Amino acid sequence: MPRAENECPFCEIVALDDPYVREIYRDEDVVAFFPTEPAVLGHLLVVPKQHVPDIWELDCRTGIQLATATKKMADLINDSLHPDGLNVIQSNGRAATQTVFHLHVHLVPRYRGDSMGQIWPDETSFSEVQKDEAQDLLRRNARKMVLP
Repeated sequence: MPRAENECPFCEIVALDDPYVREIYRDEDVVAFFPTEPAVLGHLLVVPKQHVPDIWELDCRTGIQLATATKKMADLINDSLHPDGLNVIQSNGRAATQTVFHLHVHLVPRYRGDSMGQIWPDETSFSEVQKDEAQDLLRRNARKMVLP
């Protein structure tokens, strides 16, 4: 994890310091660009200009801007490339495969037979008791939340 924003590769892109970036879109709040090694052609990353390491550090205003830009870029991909589907992926923490610790959303256009493969397991082995316990815990804590 970068120790400072000036060590963050996405902050470099936001600051226009990376001449090799294949930038697609930029406004006052976000930047969208191709990753260095896209999973499929048309794979975009959408990042807030503000350095935010992960979703738990995200403020609601920046979240709304990021969600709006993500929707616009999803529409752009659909209108331009006509994929068969689209994965919207946002990972947080090393266990979730986050490798750049600047919040980002992957938009991955999907095509029948593409090299991306399945992203979910075919099945899981959680018991009904485990599912009930997780549901109860989340419901109890959700009741305590105050949304803006």
